[in-house]
Amino acid sequence: MDIRKKSVGAGTIALSKADQQRLEQLAKLGERTPASMLKFVLRDGFDECELCIQENIEAEQGFARGESVDHADVMESAKRMLAEYAKRQRQPN
Repeated sequence: MDIRKKSVGAGTIALSKADQQRLEQLAKLGERTPASMLKFVLRDGFDECELCIQENIEAEQGFARGESVDHADVMESAKRMLAEYAKRQRQPN
């Protein structure tokens, strides 16, 4: 995709060849199109986008290895613990 010049709002931006390649690589890692990724790059910058994508990749790998716990599972466990604690507090000694 040729993204050297892209209309953004009322203006147009031009990317250097190096930035085009960086955007394309970032889009590939983020499983997005370069045009879609450009929106995030313009908002957050290349460094922040690269960091976020790398952290997401590492998190997905951690889940695949069983090193992480799903948020919904943690919340369900916390609810059960709180319910058990509340139940014990209501029981007379």
